[in-house]
Amino acid sequence: MESVKVIVPVTVKAKLTEKLKERLIGDLKKTAEQMDLEIKQINIDRQRELENHPEQGAEIARFFGNEISQRQRRREESIVRRETLEKLAIGAEIVQGTLERQIDLKVGDNMREVMNVEVLVEDDKIVAIRG
Repeated sequence: MESVKVIVPVTVKAKLTEKLKERLIGDLKKTAEQMDLEIKQINIDRQRELENHPEQGAEIARFFGNEISQRQRRREESIVRRETLEKLAIGAEIVQGTLERQIDLKVGDNMREVMNVEVLVEDDKIVAIRG
């Protein structure tokens, strides 16, 4: 066998611009606010369920406690990410995700070069492909 087709990951990075930074910070603030609203609603629902089914108090408390914990975790994560993002300098490169590409591997290919490919994006435009 001379070659084989494989799918390899491609890292997508974004060059941090003022526009991107504002958008990401806004998204993280909205997530934290949304989690606050959901927590308030869950507390209202929990209280209603406790009033309607006092005999199931422990089960209700456990269920709604888990739901609140999930929202609190997500809220805290968004706050930490926002604080980290606010400290980053314009021009920094941040990982946005990964894509996949199909390649033909041949005997003698350098695996490091094949696997370490990334795409750099600035304001939604590809500015570099590094390999």
